[in-house]
Amino acid sequence: MERPAPPQALVSAAAARLNACYIRRMTISGYALFDTAIGRCGIAWNERGIVATTLPEADERRARTRLLRRCPGAREGAPPPDVQRAIDGIVALLAGEAVDLSGVVLDMAGVPAFNARIYAVLRTVPPGETLTYGEVAARLGTGEDARDVGQAMGQNPFPPIVPCHRVVAAGAKSGGFSADGGVATKLRMLAIEGAQVEGTLPLFDRPAASAQTAAGASSPRSSSR
Repeated sequence: MERPAPPQALVSAAAARLNACYIRRMTISGYALFDTAIGRCGIAWNERGIVATTLPEADERRARTRLLRRCPGAREGAPPPDVQRAIDGIVALLAGEAVDLSGVVLDMAGVPAFNARIYAVLRTVPPGETLTYGEVAARLGTGEDARDVGQAMGQNPFPPIVPCHRVVAAGAKSGGFSADGGVATKLRMLAIEGAQVEGTLPLFDRPAASAQTAAGASSPRSSSR
């Protein structure tokens, strides 16, 4: 039986080229979409681990389109326990908890070796901390410059498990971001983690009165769902 075509893409051609086309060579068992405090995310997996994730999109159609562009042919299904734990961690992180996702198993089989080395560096950066593109390059110790790091960030198939949002420009500038919402999404994620970056925005848009109430509470990072 002929498989139906994936939904029409709602991302630009430039974004599609930027987002890790090499994962098409991986064997993908399934994918799932899930809600977070700031939008709908997606995750794909196989028997070796996670092969792709997406940062929050405005709606389910956009989330599915972006994930299927990365993982054509993947079939939606119930996530196995290890994948569900990864989902729970992402949901908690985007709800304001300082969750460590460095233990989530990723299938890096189709990731270029240079990118994989950068992603390994990023997975050591905890919530609330950042590195500049130049600092990541220096940790590699092989002479690459910040532009090489930036290119690998744009190809990251595992956000926020590989936290590319924690890589910023020199002088505490935000730098770029290719996810839905662009730099505003990056700044919200950094703000909820407590990172000090110029222009950080609140993760949750609340009325001023609610914000003042939260500011006076004993646990300002708590959130309700």
